[in-house]
Amino acid sequence: MTEHKLKPADRVEITVLVDNYTDVLMNTSSTPVDRRLPYNPDRHILAEHGLSCLVKVFSRKKEHAILLDAGLSAECLPRNACQMRISLAGIEAVVLSHGHYDHTGALDCVVSGAGRQIPLIAHPDAFLPRRRNVPGKGIFNQRFPDAVALKRAGADIRMRSGPSTLAAGHLLVTGEVERKTSFEKGVTGAEIERDGKWVADLLRDDQALVMSVKDKGLVVLSGCAHAGIINTVEYAKKITGTDHVHAVLGGFHLSGKVYEQVVPPTIEAMTQINPQYIVPMHCTGWSTINRFMTAMTGKCILNTLGTTYVF
Repeated sequence: MTEHKLKPADRVEITVLVDNYTDVLMNTSSTPVDRRLPYNPDRHILAEHGLSCLVKVFSRKKEHAILLDAGLSAECLPRNACQMRISLAGIEAVVLSHGHYDHTGALDCVVSGAGRQIPLIAHPDAFLPRRRNVPGKGIFNQRFPDAVALKRAGADIRMRSGPSTLAAGHLLVTGEVERKTSFEKGVTGAEIERDGKWVADLLRDDQALVMSVKDKGLVVLSGCAHAGIINTVEYAKKITGTDHVHAVLGGFHLSGKVYEQVVPPTIEAMTQINPQYIVPMHCTGWSTINRFMTAMTGKCILNTLGTTYVF
């Protein structure tokens, strides 16, 4: 496989605009890298079951801004950005980690609000119909992004299944992630409509962002890591040719009873990767986050909505 050499950044900042958890009293930094949102009762922000992160990459005197995902609802992301005094008008592109509804809710708003045509990077599968088919519980159709409506709103949709770079070569979109581990097996009951037939959904559209920080190593940001967070990090190492991982952030999709057997080997593998910082978010689950914090004391940071991480 061709390696994609990332240009090292001087600094990377990741601001959490949408996440499942908020705590307005957790407003002081606990580590050298987290910048908590100052307490202000007149500018409260809202949590929801979704994820959206603003990524800024700094190199010399240049700054690049990329948005990963757009939360669950059409309201939460624009409201939070407004309350945090953050403008999304200057972003260079939007990257869709995958096509699930809790990452696409405010896409129309973001695209139309840019006032110009804006690149939207996504895997082709992100725009296909999806559902959950759980024996004994029924079939649950899932909302999926409308490519036609997004183009009408101003999106320049760029469908890619392989790795690609943004931000003048400082940011890598992984594309499809190789599945190597024996314990990361995706989502039970997930189905996708392909060529008019419902088939098992392997979530091939799941992808992550990767940055390289000068003298520190890789920063990996996942949406849900349906491909497995260990698979994702190992794939990021492989395609960049870089072994050292400085930080891993994002949703790890380890919440709920069905993933209980996946958590121990995931934590064990992550301790072997040994990032300096790990920030589980969104669908990782409260119980799993606590287990990460116990196993990786001093490295695992409890995220709260509005936090900016500076690497």
